[in-house]
Amino acid sequence: MQTSPPRQPTLDEVAARAGVSRTAASRVINNLPYVSEAKRAAVEQAVRELGYVPNPTARALAGRRVGSVVLALSSDQPGLFADPFFAEVTVGISSFLEQTELELVLLLADTARGKERLRRLLGSRRADGVVLMAVHGDDPLVRLAEQTELPVVFGGLPLTGTPRWYVDPDNRGGARSAVEHLVRGGRRTIAMITGQPDLQAAVAREQGFREALTLAGLSPAALAPGGFTQAGGEAAMARLLTERPDLDAVFAANDGMALGALRALRRHGRRVPEDVAVIGFDDLGEARYADPPLTTVHQPVRALGHELARVLLAAIEGQDPSPLILPTRLTVRASAP
Repeated sequence: MQTSPPRQPTLDEVAARAGVSRTAASRVINNLPYVSEAKRAAVEQAVRELGYVPNPTARALAGRRVGSVVLALSSDQPGLFADPFFAEVTVGISSFLEQTELELVLLLADTARGKERLRRLLGSRRADGVVLMAVHGDDPLVRLAEQTELPVVFGGLPLTGTPRWYVDPDNRGGARSAVEHLVRGGRRTIAMITGQPDLQAAVAREQGFREALTLAGLSPAALAPGGFTQAGGEAAMARLLTERPDLDAVFAANDGMALGALRALRRHGRRVPEDVAVIGFDDLGEARYADPPLTTVHQPVRALGHELARVLLAAIEGQDPSPLILPTRLTVRASAP
């Protein structure tokens, strides 16, 4: 009587025996990085106990390079690339990738359809890695990034959790330096135009604003949301002037809102900086040509893109690069001398 060959154990059985996810088991078996030592040891033990033999074709596919990386933005705003911040970051990423054979693919992933496209792309391994930016609140893209076998580098921290790889400016410290400058200049009634509350950058900048005032023995004069847009900044400044006509300074969480604030102040007959000092955050090209030129927190936006690409390439090559917090500094101009 002929006996059938013994059934080979499956990857799912290895994962179950090791007490890890199928993705983690696959990473260990294919000798890929970003798996903890404890999980790696558990999977290796399960492989030995079960006698699991990897499929050579699957291993070859796992090690194959596609030749592209994805810049995924959790935003579908029509004016996204009119915002010089994202344009500068993209230039930084692209200029670094010119030194490699990797191509850059842009994917807008704010809508359900966009997120599904990214999920399919990651699941089919049609990219070597991902830079993920503009992550809002409890964005499902964060969970998607945790589940993929591909390396993912975050441009800016998500609102919850700390990913393995990220590059972020010192949002909190930069905001604190802006308010400290206003206090040193004798300003005491200081308001803030805040960004989108579901973005970590906006939250961190508000924290820095509050910390600096607390250390100076002051309280916020008022806060008004501006949504990180010029129109939002202009409307927020108008509301602040109605709520606190005695304010003598305003910190805006980005340059666009600060430029809108300058327009509103001019429309209401307030002199800058004599009546109200204004400080922004970013130090993009428009800041130096504002009327008056804008004092702002400088963050190295193009360098941010460059570092995102560098960290991602290191991860793709099997290294474990350290996350980065890039320094910021205050650039003093006429709006808040």
